[in-house]
Amino acid sequence: MPMPIADLEAALRDGFPDAEIQVEDLAGDGDHYRARIVSKAFSGLSRVKQHQLVYAALKGKMGGELHALALETQVPG
Repeated sequence: MPMPIADLEAALRDGFPDAEIQVEDLAGDGDHYRARIVSKAFSGLSRVKQHQLVYAALKGKMGGELHALALETQVPG
């Protein structure tokens, strides 16, 4: 079952309340998204660790409700 974009955005905002978040549905099917997240939470972390934080914020929905998520993570500034 696809994940509505509003649910994805809500999960990311819960996980990164300080963040600037942009989500785009790449295929119009609710299964393939691109997310750009700018958060202080990523400061000092490798790209892999940043993405692991995002997956943790999704609480197991990646690979289930959410099939594909292209990530761009950054620290502010």
